[in-house]
Amino acid sequence: MTTTGESAPDPRVPSPSGDGEAALPPTPGRGQPPNPPDDAFTRQAEWEIGVAFVVTMLAALSLAVVYGLGGQPQLEGALLGISLFALGYGLVVWARRLLPSREEQQEREPLADTPEEVAAVVAALEEGGVLTRRKALRRLLVGAGASLGVAALFPIRSLGPSPGDSLKRTPWTNGLRLVDPEGRPIRAEDVPLDGLVTVFPEGYIGSADGQAVLVRVRPELLQPIRQRADWAPEGFVAYSKVCSHAGCPVGLYQAQDHSLLCPCHQSTFDVLRHARPTFGPAARALPQLPLRINAQRELEATGDFSDPVGPAWWTRP
Repeated sequence: MTTTGESAPDPRVPSPSGDGEAALPPTPGRGQPPNPPDDAFTRQAEWEIGVAFVVTMLAALSLAVVYGLGGQPQLEGALLGISLFALGYGLVVWARRLLPSREEQQEREPLADTPEEVAAVVAALEEGGVLTRRKALRRLLVGAGASLGVAALFPIRSLGPSPGDSLKRTPWTNGLRLVDPEGRPIRAEDVPLDGLVTVFPEGYIGSADGQAVLVRVRPELLQPIRQRADWAPEGFVAYSKVCSHAGCPVGLYQAQDHSLLCPCHQSTFDVLRHARPTFGPAARALPQLPLRINAQRELEATGDFSDPVGPAWWTRP
């Protein structure tokens, strides 16, 4: 067996080209038009997507109808689940079976398209069936999304009408008499000094936001705000019974220090100084009710409370 000075080239190693660089192995399929997709596979995927979107629309519209007719929680939940599942199934099938998922490699040189590639693109553009089907799928997708949107609008009706400023107003109005829980008008002579009575606006016995506590103190002890100088005739002063901390009823009165007490969290309010808090978690004074005594010596309101009734967070912006 004879040998020469040069060994035979290994076929697995690319041979150098004329310019001294190693020649790249040929890219499979380079210069050839891309393989057309399996038409049967594509049609099956498009059919499944279309059915899924149609099911989404039917389930969503059925949900709206059921809700509009009075609602049935179990049926509404089933229809919502079907519509969301069908929409998700259609999107997943679209992404996995219609969108391109394989990697394509192409040599940078030459950049010019070959006649075969141009012919393949022209043929794809001239094939109107695929493009038409995809357009139909997009329309079904828009319809499915719109149906779900319509179904989502119906529950807004359950929120009821806008409350407006109703949380800032109570039944108290000018000229409305103060009555006890039995509906009897409160006369000035009925309340002893340092006495406390729970009162309501006449005609609104049991009103949650209209309930108030009426206290009688010596007029010279009161230290009112300037704008409320005439709100406590003959020492009669009334404050909301709803605590400004958590909405509990303020029903205890300590006559020795003229304090209203809330039994829930021990908030304390100074009766003589417009019910400002002096102890406990309450951070806002109790709203005050303006009063006057009419010709029959009955106590009546001259307007609504000075501030919104209830916990302080109601009035936060």
